[in-house]
Amino acid sequence: MPTNNNHETLGSAHVPDESLVHEAEARLGQLSLVSDSPESTPVDSHLEVDSDEDQAEESDPKLPHYACQYCNIHTPASVVKCLGCHKWFCNARGSSPGSHIVNHLVTSRHKEVMLHPDSTLGETILECYNCGCRNIFLLGFIPAKSDTVVVLLCRQPCASMTTNKDMTWDVSQWLPLIRDRCLLPWLVTVPSEQEQLHARQITTDQIHRLESLWKEKPTAKLNDLEKPTEDEALQPISVRYDDAFQYQNVFGPLVQREAEYNRKLRETQTQDDVTVRWDMGLNGKRLAWFVLPKIELGEARLAVGDLLRLCYRGELFPHWTGEGNVIKLPNNLSDEVCVELRNTDKLNTDCAHNYTVEFVWNPTSFNRMQSALKEFALNEMAISGHLYHRLLGHEVEPLELKHVLPQFFSAPGLPELNHSQVYAVKSVLNQPLSLIQGPPGTGKTVTSATIIYQLVKLKLGQVLVCAPSNVAVDQLTEKVNRTGLKIVRVMAEAREEVDPRVRHLCLNDQVANHSGFPELQKLIRLREELGELSVRDESRYRSLRRACEREILDHADVILATCVGAGHRRFKGMRFRAVLIDESTQATEPELLIPLVHGARQVVLVGDHQQLGPVIMCKQTAKAGLDFTLFERLMYLHRKPHRLQVQYRMHPCLSEFPSNMFYEGSLQNGVTAPERMRPDLRFPWPNPVLPMAFMINLGQEEISPSGTSYLNRTEATTCEKVVTRLLKLGVDPQHIGVITPYEGQRSYMVNYMQFSGSLRKDLYKEIEVASVDAFQGREKDYIILSCVRSNEHQGIGFLNDPRRLNVALTRAKYGLIVLGNPKVLSRHSIWYDFLTHFKDHHCLVEGPLDNLKVSMIQLSRPRRRARPRRLRTIPGMDPREAEARLQPGGGGLELMSPHLSSSTGLGDPWLWQDSVASIDAYASQSTFFGASQGMLGGGGMMPFSQELGQLAAGPSMVGKIGDRGKSDGTRMPPSGVPGGLSNSRAPGSHTGKDSAALFNPSFYGLYDEPLTQAGMGSQYSAGILLSQSDRIQVADWLQQQDKYPAHASGAGLANTTMYGGATQRIGNDGANNIRGDSLSSHDGILRYLDEAYKAQPLGNPLVTGANTKRFTHPSEGATQQRFTKF
Repeated sequence: MPTNNNHETLGSAHVPDESLVHEAEARLGQLSLVSDSPESTPVDSHLEVDSDEDQAEESDPKLPHYACQYCNIHTPASVVKCLGCHKWFCNARGSSPGSHIVNHLVTSRHKEVMLHPDSTLGETILECYNCGCRNIFLLGFIPAKSDTVVVLLCRQPCASMTTNKDMTWDVSQWLPLIRDRCLLPWLVTVPSEQEQLHARQITTDQIHRLESLWKEKPTAKLNDLEKPTEDEALQPISVRYDDAFQYQNVFGPLVQREAEYNRKLRETQTQDDVTVRWDMGLNGKRLAWFVLPKIELGEARLAVGDLLRLCYRGELFPHWTGEGNVIKLPNNLSDEVCVELRNTDKLNTDCAHNYTVEFVWNPTSFNRMQSALKEFALNEMAISGHLYHRLLGHEVEPLELKHVLPQFFSAPGLPELNHSQVYAVKSVLNQPLSLIQGPPGTGKTVTSATIIYQLVKLKLGQVLVCAPSNVAVDQLTEKVNRTGLKIVRVMAEAREEVDPRVRHLCLNDQVANHSGFPELQKLIRLREELGELSVRDESRYRSLRRACEREILDHADVILATCVGAGHRRFKGMRFRAVLIDESTQATEPELLIPLVHGARQVVLVGDHQQLGPVIMCKQTAKAGLDFTLFERLMYLHRKPHRLQVQYRMHPCLSEFPSNMFYEGSLQNGVTAPERMRPDLRFPWPNPVLPMAFMINLGQEEISPSGTSYLNRTEATTCEKVVTRLLKLGVDPQHIGVITPYEGQRSYMVNYMQFSGSLRKDLYKEIEVASVDAFQGREKDYIILSCVRSNEHQGIGFLNDPRRLNVALTRAKYGLIVLGNPKVLSRHSIWYDFLTHFKDHHCLVEGPLDNLKVSMIQLSRPRRRARPRRLRTIPGMDPREAEARLQPGGGGLELMSPHLSSSTGLGDPWLWQDSVASIDAYASQSTFFGASQGMLGGGGMMPFSQELGQLAAGPSMVGKIGDRGKSDGTRMPPSGVPGGLSNSRAPGSHTGKDSAALFNPSFYGLYDEPLTQAGMGSQYSAGILLSQSDRIQVADWLQQQDKYPAHASGAGLANTTMYGGATQRIGNDGANNIRGDSLSSHDGILRYLDEAYKAQPLGNPLVTGANTKRFTHPSEGATQQRFTKF
């Protein structure tokens, strides 16, 4: 019998050694299964086979009814019957990553199978010997002492028990029946290559479409897929729209399709045979507690406030149906869901079993998105004309709001702002539309709260503040409340779980405590005592409540709600001139539109497109671009975000890789290494000065009980050991976080730590184990990341999403431990770079926790190397156009200029510059406000004008290059210039024939404010941005500048702070030497060229492989060019 090619597995007390797997499978040729349940044989459902002339196999009248529904293979030993739909499938992979039977079970959410009567093991239903569980994703086998017998047991609880009916086997040797998404070949054989060659070929896409069709038409055939479907009607999103009607016609169907998919998904999640525990809440309402065993929370996406329906249709008690809102979700302390029932008429609490739980679909959020789209299209007062055109992508003249700005920008009760935060606050107050990018730990919430405070102080009216999630709104509410503003937090009445710090700010609580409506207070107390009011009193109660709510809202400075909550009837008729949306990159564009159509005139979007985006359930709508956020689209439309640059969360070694990979090396550390080290904590870090480690775990992944997620028992075992060590060293369990991308692993690890950990259970219960999504925006002192994925054919799923990796790596303050299989992960470029980073720092280790050793493992090279992530491509956009919009080395945009020469090509965003007579000088720059800004030109040229100096006072200007005119006073502009240069401002004339220079802010894109010389038109010159790789050995290179004598024609300064080198200044006697303090790591390498030297290199000679050409003096007659590409 064929055997499986086994993947190496790390042995542990609970995971069998790989050699035992080989030994077990080698002797499984003639085995029988031990069963403790009576064998049952369901009646086969004969499936009619349609005729198809193009498929010989399908038109074959002799094709048996047990042929695989995908490929028609019908060898008895290779096919399995799904007991959920009575269809047959084979164990061949075909062109898909998993076998056909496993693909079907996962997609259809069926879990029970039966072998063919003519197979080696006969007509057997696979089930647990101990408890009779038939969930194939839970089942595994244990070789017994007898050479002819194996025992099937479920993973939990039976294989985890220390005692069993028969002690002739060792439960620690348990292995799953599904391996690498195929049934083990000794159980169900893999069809031969010859059989697969002659089988009907089916693609993964056809499989998914066929499975979807079966949900509506169970007898559908593969040929039915050729019929046109409504899926083809979806129009992808665009960068620009002609008008709001086109905008609505694109997004309206996307929202509708997503709503329909969400509804169907909810309807399929019905749970039967649920046991309910009844309780009474403090408010006198009936509570139902129960466990949903067949689905996982990640799959159900259950949230507080969701509506569930409980039904009893048994025979012991009268039938009953009731609905209620979820008020508690499962956590480490309990797996139960709690529902507060709305109506309890005829409820018999003596009945606890045989309930059905149905997920009630709530269309409110989708309806409000459609209403916002309609309002945007039809109501001219919904949003200002300027914002209307900007959101649609139209070219409009820049508009600056004439507000008198304060001298100081920090807000009372909040921390003092750093330079990048001040720059962001200052910049957005006079702009009608602004984007703020907040990388992890950079104080995004504090910055947002400060902006809100300053907007209120401008006395422009009420400010509406929104975010996609309640958690984000609560966090912002707490910060804004510190400033002393009068605020109201509006939320759904069904939501019970509220942050205690903001509960008193909620509208419901303010209504209950409002002294101006005594009659309303009486009715509220009466309602709580009786549970309901008379029809007359209820009508009066509702009328008074609406009046009280409106009075509270009208007198608030700031109103906070979720984006969907802003569409509630309470907001009807309210107008908000200023709107700030936090976490805007986590919401779809129609969702963001809900708060904007309340008359917005000034909008601030805060978020980070390098972190997790909105959750889209339907693949068709995601493919059409519904997951592409407004924040990202505005970046495509040349809206450069103000990036916060100083992170205060992570140890510097933990921020290094995320900064370089996702933020072009721009993140500065607001905390030092000693501040993020605990010398008293003797954890076995492989590098004592770097609190990070990647611990190699080679255990195989397994499919979770739901069939839709994954778990890795080896990593769970290692995680428990790491957690236990940290607890023993005195770390507070609430300061430890365990992150895993998969709900199956989360559930398994919670149970494993509590039942297998050596310490008290209550300690492990206090440790938060959650998904990457749940940890976004939060932090812990110590983070353990379990990667889970370890396979031969499946890949790593959404672990390959850079945004997900970014969030996972940036939650830890004091230490990070990553558990994973580098052989699998390193096949993917971003993980290869991550693992290489750890390996270079001697933090890639293997072995037991007490004896970790630096690993010599050879990483699998990916097919293509990773580049720092910038922007995703909008559906329908040419990738080359997207690349051309991106600034080299920058996270912002390079605005393409009409002055680009044809030689560069649209897809080449790099700088060509030729026909320049000479370059006089290079100016310094500084990141802090008030730092000296200016350029020293030839012949003792004066510094920049005051106007340009003010422009230059922003953060992180990369550099300035002077473009000197020819000796006859004319100028030869370069034929190719970087994008974003415009003729919009001439800051002033300058004495002499030397023109001034254009400065360039590093990763936000080229500043489109060129300096002109009187009568000579615009100067198109700019520095080149430096990527994080350009900062190699800056200090050493600067030392070489000593050979350049002081000269009257120029001076310059480069930044050496990253490598600690001494600051170098090159100048002449009497010239103003510019000094910039606290320069960021981007503030590049000095480019100094003087005409006294006939040939000097220009550009960065330190970048490996950079194509750097030399300038030559005009007298030599050579063409002067510069081409530096990083």
